[in-house]
Amino acid sequence: MIEEKLIMKVLKEKFGVCRLDNTALIPDWSRNNEFFSITKTSDELSIVCSQNNIPNDIKFEKDWRILKVEGPLDFSLIGILASISSTLSEKGISIFAISTYDTDYIMVKETDLEGAVGALSYKGHKIINQ
Repeated sequence: MIEEKLIMKVLKEKFGVCRLDNTALIPDWSRNNEFFSITKTSDELSIVCSQNNIPNDIKFEKDWRILKVEGPLDFSLIGILASISSTLSEKGISIFAISTYDTDYIMVKETDLEGAVGALSYKGHKIINQ
């Protein structure tokens, strides 16, 4: 498990998690922001993007906020997501995690953001609001 404290930045806007058919093309509206994430599997095309960009006819979960773990993080670090998820789990806060080459992004519902920030701050992590 990680011993050092993390620095996390709360991204400003609200995000949506979309589910499209696995044969769908990546839509232009999904890429119109500073942050977006696209994952394609044999089952689905999953997109995380600004909820303001998502058309009404798309299946999605809205009102997600993102905590960005300031990186880059070394691949040899162990337990970053486990530490964050266990801290939030103790408070009954569900997460949606996205990892990139450099860092991790933890998504929580807007209604849980204050509790998540409080719980992570209590554990000694530094939280920066954008």
